[in-house]
Amino acid sequence: MHEHRQKTKEKDKNYERVVLVGNPNVGKSVIFGLLTGKYVTVSNYPGTTVEVSSGNFSLEDRKFLLVDSPGVNNLIPMSEDEKVTRDIMLKERPSLVVHVADSKNLRRSLFLALQIAEMDLPVVLVLNMEDEARDRGIVTDMQKLKEILGIEVIAMIAPQRKGLKELRASILSPEKPAIRLRYTPLIEEYIEKISGLLPEANISKRSLAVMILSGDLSLREWLAANLSDDKIKDIERLRDECQLKSNDIIGSLIDRKRLDLAEGIAGQVVRHIPAETGRLFPFIGRISMHPVWGVPLLLFVLFLLYEFVGVLGGGTLVNFFEKVIFGKYLNPVAIKVVSLLIPFGFLQELLVGEYGLITVALTYSIAIILPITTTFFISFAVLEDSGYLPRLAIMTNRVFNFMGLNGKAVLPMVLGLGCGTMAVMTSRILETRRDRIITTFLLALAIPCSAQLGVILGMLGALSFTATLIWTGSIVTTLLVSGYLASKVVSGDRTDFFLEIPPIRKPDVMNVLIKTAGRVEWYLKEAVPLFLLGTFILFVLHKLNTLVLLERIAAPVVVNLLGLPEKTTEAFILGFLRRDYGAAGLFMMAGKGQLTPVQSVVSLVTITLFVPCLANFFMIVKEQGMKLALGIIAVVFPLAFIVGGLLNWILTVLQVKL
Repeated sequence: MHEHRQKTKEKDKNYERVVLVGNPNVGKSVIFGLLTGKYVTVSNYPGTTVEVSSGNFSLEDRKFLLVDSPGVNNLIPMSEDEKVTRDIMLKERPSLVVHVADSKNLRRSLFLALQIAEMDLPVVLVLNMEDEARDRGIVTDMQKLKEILGIEVIAMIAPQRKGLKELRASILSPEKPAIRLRYTPLIEEYIEKISGLLPEANISKRSLAVMILSGDLSLREWLAANLSDDKIKDIERLRDECQLKSNDIIGSLIDRKRLDLAEGIAGQVVRHIPAETGRLFPFIGRISMHPVWGVPLLLFVLFLLYEFVGVLGGGTLVNFFEKVIFGKYLNPVAIKVVSLLIPFGFLQELLVGEYGLITVALTYSIAIILPITTTFFISFAVLEDSGYLPRLAIMTNRVFNFMGLNGKAVLPMVLGLGCGTMAVMTSRILETRRDRIITTFLLALAIPCSAQLGVILGMLGALSFTATLIWTGSIVTTLLVSGYLASKVVSGDRTDFFLEIPPIRKPDVMNVLIKTAGRVEWYLKEAVPLFLLGTFILFVLHKLNTLVLLERIAAPVVVNLLGLPEKTTEAFILGFLRRDYGAAGLFMMAGKGQLTPVQSVVSLVTITLFVPCLANFFMIVKEQGMKLALGIIAVVFPLAFIVGGLLNWILTVLQVKL
């Protein structure tokens, strides 16, 4: 492994290093994908748990290594993400910084741009999301902004690839910013004194001196590696001396000066015109965040999701792929070919038997899961591109406050509907460990990933809308009660909630297709191999008669408490390997008439609340440690069966018809 890293470092020396920098949610990742294509490496930044993406690209025979830094609001680090971004600039020797900004909020981006300019690095400023700014009636004078900053400024709509040609051209001939920010005479005096003690670095001594005067303690590690203890003491003495001579906090004075200049520049180059959005979209945007009127809209969205994913994806498309494509053509052909070419009964059974890799794994993953996940990915991309998801976060903020969570926790929850593993990693955006622990617990307990949710909706689509309401009510109630109790057990304070709201707009068809294609590709690469592995494990357990033993051991819980057939144990076992695989097993049992409607709903509630998949578990271990991960499993596992058993009892006693 060490030898591989050394070779990678030697290879990287031949590439010019380009760093993508910007505030959170400005589209850096889209631009990163457009420049690098598919050749991407994701790894933890040394000494941290923060993952950084890097990839290669070439322009006119020049080779570049592009690094996508974490989104930040400040380069005076207040979080691990901000420290990593600052360290990339300080330690990685970038030949160019591509600063991606939000066209709708130039003031915020300029605050960061002034800090980058102070580092004296070549910069290209990309004003992304120009279409959203235009929808809001925000127009930026690009030429004037270029003159003020002294660098290339490019207007871009990344999902539509608009501005990409200009960005590629500007990367070949970047310029250093001409703008210079002057602070108070006292601060300038000590900037000069501290700069005189600093060694040469990849960024300007002036920017390092300003960081030190701002109280950036995270720089001490770099200072210790590059200066003697005596010089560090002299620098800290000058920092303290400067503060003693000032009536205000030096860091606040520096920030205020930057903010004033950012506001002044924005005032010169930004003008507002009447937004040409009509009345419908602004009206939808307003009611979607209303605590009362937003609820009917949410229910309508959920109903459309149910019809599109559950009925069309899980019903019509699955029937076609499973019964026609695989049932009439692929599986019969596979059985004949394997029987003719492979004389060994053991291998025949492995490939096309009761737990065959072809007849079960590929049928599950392609015929059943793929149509459902594809329709769900389309729906999720539409919700993302329309601007509805942030509004959903605002509308449900009070509900999450009931669980003691910062409103930002809504974002990992929403992302959890895409992939729980990525959502756990995204919980880093929460400021306190308390919020991260509660959010991680709730993600593991009650938030189904897209693949699992797609299968669940497909299964519910074959039942009734009442069944869907019972499943939804059970999961939401468990989420609220568990979150409330967790907020009482986990100590710590809440933090404030700030979220920028994009305009409601008509989803761009090409953008939706690109997102869907990328997610389907991810599913085929990541999920299908796990289906093959899961089926192989099931096959081995079956051949060793271990599966029957496990079914007998679990019978008191599965049969007596949940009221389910013993065979359901298989779905729960494999649900830990991959959640949607477990749900797909239930889907097949229901399709064969092995589950009654009540049993279907009970099994779906239980497997939704069941332990997170293996990848999710490892991510929890990575983010929170093994002790906490095992603690979460110890709570989630019995709680899933308790809730499932209680639901079974209620539906049986009330004799609910589904």
